[in-house]
Amino acid sequence: MTTPSPDEPYRQHLPAWQGPPPPPVHPPQINFHMPPTSGSATASLVFGILGILGGWCVFGIPCLLAVIFGHIGLAQTSGGQRGGRGLAVAGLILGYLFVIPAVVITFIFFGIGIANTPEQ
Repeated sequence: MTTPSPDEPYRQHLPAWQGPPPPPVHPPQINFHMPPTSGSATASLVFGILGILGGWCVFGIPCLLAVIFGHIGLAQTSGGQRGGRGLAVAGLILGYLFVIPAVVITFIFFGIGIANTPEQ
């Protein structure tokens, strides 16, 4: 048999926690102010995507608009006052990538149309 310690009758048995738990510690919030996105850069990307999906159907006009708006978007985002430089670059890449085939297909389309006209 074990002998109890001398202060055993005086020891209080406390529950696992006493009172409410301490409040959680949250890291300080850091607020970033992002510059507004350039509308021309967004338009460049949209027209670039439209050019991929069917720009050849409308004679490469969306591809050409993607290139034009892409250059405007690059000029607007160069100073850091506006965001969206990546959108402008992506629109330029898509526009230039598909404007050449669209122009070639357009010339072939009109060339075949002109060649097939009956002579009088």
